[in-house]
Amino acid sequence: MPRIAYVNGAYVAHADAAVHIEDRGYQFADGVYEVCEIRHGFIVDLSRHLDRLGRSLSELRIDWPMSRAALIHVIREVLRRNRVRNGLFYMQVTRGSARRDHVFPHKDTVPTIVVTAKRTDPAAIARKNAEGIAAITVPENRWDRVDIKSVGLLPNVLARQKAKEEGAHEAIFIDPDGTVKEGAATNVWIVDRDGVLRTRPADHGILKGITRTTLMDVAGPLGIRIEERAFSVDDMLAAREVFITAATSICFPVVSIDGKPIGNGHPGSIAQNIREAFFDVAEKTLI
Repeated sequence: MPRIAYVNGAYVAHADAAVHIEDRGYQFADGVYEVCEIRHGFIVDLSRHLDRLGRSLSELRIDWPMSRAALIHVIREVLRRNRVRNGLFYMQVTRGSARRDHVFPHKDTVPTIVVTAKRTDPAAIARKNAEGIAAITVPENRWDRVDIKSVGLLPNVLARQKAKEEGAHEAIFIDPDGTVKEGAATNVWIVDRDGVLRTRPADHGILKGITRTTLMDVAGPLGIRIEERAFSVDDMLAAREVFITAATSICFPVVSIDGKPIGNGHPGSIAQNIREAFFDVAEKTLI
């Protein structure tokens, strides 16, 4: 069955989907996006993803391309047409198409909206969780507003490529003072020597991940103590556990960083317990 995409009011074959060559997302990275997990026929944490989309649009002064209710309808229809029960959807909104100029186009310019969806393999994700992943560290070199989920991701692309070339899954950005920021596409967590689960505060220095937010709801009933407190590379390497979170993976244990083992070099129990409890706590919206 061919994949179907939604582009500016039309459902089209994924292979034929296109936007104008002067779309500002293409020419200036002048747009935002969201990625959301689909599990067992439910959209996970849709409300929080749409809330963050609204914040990103507001920060860049881009109008919503349609009402929230209409967008939810489009998302469901794209998922239905692609028969996705386990997978993800991607939505991107840009400032629209206009004659190339750095300043904003005329206020009547219509935002561009694209929604796509694809299936994922739950068994492959489960295997990766059972084995754990490797990560590397890279110097922070991104713009200062990574709290906006912008499509301007070139530093992230280069970091992820470097990780791949070194046989790793993720690259973790590090501030000049040695403080851990976040992964190229994830938030980073450690279980410190005292058994406390720690992650960097969600100030403007990191993206406030939706999975990160829901994980805090999950941890309480499990009796896991959480602190939003910065930690260093040395803290991370000495941690009992390290894991990364994202909407497309929930929680991946990190078993080595820069070639050095974390803990005993195997996935830890806290990451596993969180993953197992996550879906029960997360918001679930039926497709």
